[in-house]
Amino acid sequence: MNNYISLYPSIEPYKTDFFYVDNHKIYFEECGNPNGKPAVFLHGGPGGGGSTNVRRFFDPEIYRIVIFDQRGCGRSLPHGCLENNTTWDLVEDIEKLKIKLDVSKWLVFGGSWGSTLSLAYAQTYPESVSELILRGIFMLREKELNWFYQYGASEIFPEAWDEFLKPIKENERGNLMNAYHKIFLGNDEKKKLDAAVAWSKWEASVSTLSYKPELVSSFSESKFALAFSLIENHYFINNGFLKNENQIISTESIDKIRHIPSKIIQGRYDIVCPMATAWELSKNWPEAELIVAPSSGHSAFEKEITHHLISSTNEYGSNA
Repeated sequence: MNNYISLYPSIEPYKTDFFYVDNHKIYFEECGNPNGKPAVFLHGGPGGGGSTNVRRFFDPEIYRIVIFDQRGCGRSLPHGCLENNTTWDLVEDIEKLKIKLDVSKWLVFGGSWGSTLSLAYAQTYPESVSELILRGIFMLREKELNWFYQYGASEIFPEAWDEFLKPIKENERGNLMNAYHKIFLGNDEKKKLDAAVAWSKWEASVSTLSYKPELVSSFSESKFALAFSLIENHYFINNGFLKNENQIISTESIDKIRHIPSKIIQGRYDIVCPMATAWELSKNWPEAELIVAPSSGHSAFEKEITHHLISSTNEYGSNA
């Protein structure tokens, strides 16, 4: 493929605001066409926060684009807060925001952790979702977490893995997520920050097929890294707060959303969220269209994946 669709031009929000839930102050913004087709963007992590570039996956003349920073990250406050911060809290936040904005149904777009959250939301509120666009599928299962945080991805990026190991004593490396968790709950602020940066850098180092130093640099910024690493680790240690690890991918759960037009976009060489999970999801959910980007890794901003994401929003937008 030579004629890739590229991102839409940069735009600014026409509205930014906060809404309040529990002890959290949640940032959200609206961009594009105030009277357009509603779409909500669910960022990754958990703990990643939104960015200005994610607005550009949607035609601003067609879409009313809603982006919000999930609890504890991005522009939401308190920063890095883990209290009242679970998958199901976030699912309720999405629905509360939908009601606040007087939206009846919206397209839900999520990648990586955002794909997990999109599915959890759609399965809880199927009547609220017009379409689903999912990228870099992640189901929060033990085998997926072990692949990325214990053994597997480590064999493909050994130099980046060595940096990830540095904050952890050798005798504590049998369970790296637990070892990091212990640091994150401790009182040594310097040790906590060093560990947060190491955790965050590991993901950034392996998210693209070709190493992107600017991505690693942005993930290493201390404020971002603290929220990203603490919240991710909190969710992963708690198995995503799921009833069981197959909850979201089970045929029983998929039955609730089979009627929703959906696309699954997956990089063939995704090291963060390997292709096998998207394939499993597709087998349980043949009604969804699986699109494999043959020369791509994990990032939504790799040209093949960007192309397929925007092709999908364009297609669904043409039905508005």
